[in-house]
Amino acid sequence: MALPYELRKKQDQIEDWARQYGLDPFETIFEMVDYRRMNEVASYGGFPVRYPHWRFGMDFERMFKSHTYGLSMIYELVINNDPSYAYLLEGNAMVIQKLVMAHVMGHSDFFKNNAFFEPTNRKMLDEMANHATRVRRYMEQYGVDRVESFIDTCLSLENLIDIHAPYRKSNTEAMSDSTEKQRAASGDDVPHAESSMRPYVASFIADTQRAKQRKSSKHPTENMAELTKIPPKSRRDVLTFLLEQAPLAEWERNILEIVRDEAYYFAPQGMTKIMNEGWAVYWHSTIMTERAMTDAEVVDYAQVTAGVTATSGAQLNPYAIGVALFRDIEDRWNKGRFGRQWDECQDISIRSNWDIKLGLGREKIFEVRRFYNDITFIDEFFTEDFCRRHRFFNFSYNSNHERWEIESREFPKIKNRLLSMLTNFGQPRIVVEDANWRNRGELLLKHLFDGEELKLDEAQATLENLHRVWTRPVHIMTIREDKPITLSYDGATHEEKART
Repeated sequence: MALPYELRKKQDQIEDWARQYGLDPFETIFEMVDYRRMNEVASYGGFPVRYPHWRFGMDFERMFKSHTYGLSMIYELVINNDPSYAYLLEGNAMVIQKLVMAHVMGHSDFFKNNAFFEPTNRKMLDEMANHATRVRRYMEQYGVDRVESFIDTCLSLENLIDIHAPYRKSNTEAMSDSTEKQRAASGDDVPHAESSMRPYVASFIADTQRAKQRKSSKHPTENMAELTKIPPKSRRDVLTFLLEQAPLAEWERNILEIVRDEAYYFAPQGMTKIMNEGWAVYWHSTIMTERAMTDAEVVDYAQVTAGVTATSGAQLNPYAIGVALFRDIEDRWNKGRFGRQWDECQDISIRSNWDIKLGLGREKIFEVRRFYNDITFIDEFFTEDFCRRHRFFNFSYNSNHERWEIESREFPKIKNRLLSMLTNFGQPRIVVEDANWRNRGELLLKHLFDGEELKLDEAQATLENLHRVWTRPVHIMTIREDKPITLSYDGATHEEKART
């Protein structure tokens, strides 16, 4: 539903104020929805035109019940698209609607101007609709259960991508828009496969090879004995490698490609969650307190903002840490609390009164918004002073006392834990090591061990789904209890072997 006239006037005002502050958002289209529709859109990741799958229904049921029982509320929803689409919850007070619109301006500006969003598809709403059309066509042709089952398999592997691939200019990795457009224009449902010796789609040669392999019903690695190691170097992007080499039917290959494309679209949001939410809170606070809020709205505004930025001992709140860091950066660069002189000063009284009135704070936070992601943001600006002032700590479960306890208040340990949580979204890093292991067409993966062991049940489930795609035995090298091992699955049984 379109916005009422009064809200439309407020939107125009807030957009004008945002631009006066230096924000540069996409054109933003707001829609008013009831709480049921809001939960429905949220369950689809913000895209109501997304392909059908039971997972979205499950997410909707969870969100709907959580809202019904008063456990949570979705105030706003905005998607990275040009133009951006945002949703306001019907029935909210005017102060909350203004807060949400100001918050959305921050998100939209971040989507448009942060470097890590540059490779994303800015017409993803249309792309999602195309994905949904293709999936529905496959469901009609091959059956709902069969297609949904394969989507389940692909979704369980969607994190096996190289989140940094789109930023390497030396690759044609950016999943070339021109190639996709050519394929769409030709009506060809078959993705153009790359040469086995290159990281991404580069030629049509592999199409002919793949067609011959399907015709002979042979696995694509059966005639690789005389070839060099495939891939020649470890491949971080497992999904793209499977698209190139796995013996899939064309509809299966298309669905795997859809899941991969959507995983790459959502990856920058995971890489910048703390910054994105912190930036949005910073600007909704600034716009509301300096321009948009009336005296009568102060209490309601404070209550909502306090709830959004409330911290908990149970988990990290990206809104809270993000906005606190942006405010700390602004304050430090306004007062000149950076650089060699500041770092070398050890006098607490001098440091506490340090203010050389540089006034560079606002300029600095715009620079940070442009060039940083969460890892570089935390690595550079999460300082010992900030950590101590905000009373951060690590906690862990004490099995002897059977309770959660504070483990450490030491700054290096706290910062390393934060960075570890953010690296690859806290998930294990997996690479393709050999697609013709032991010269038998078996797939060998390698866990880039960083001190955290794989969860055995999840590793085994992932091997089972990889086997469904690869159709030959699959293996993964990892470390368990400080010993190198190989986990294997041959389609029937799991095996764990020590490596020498």
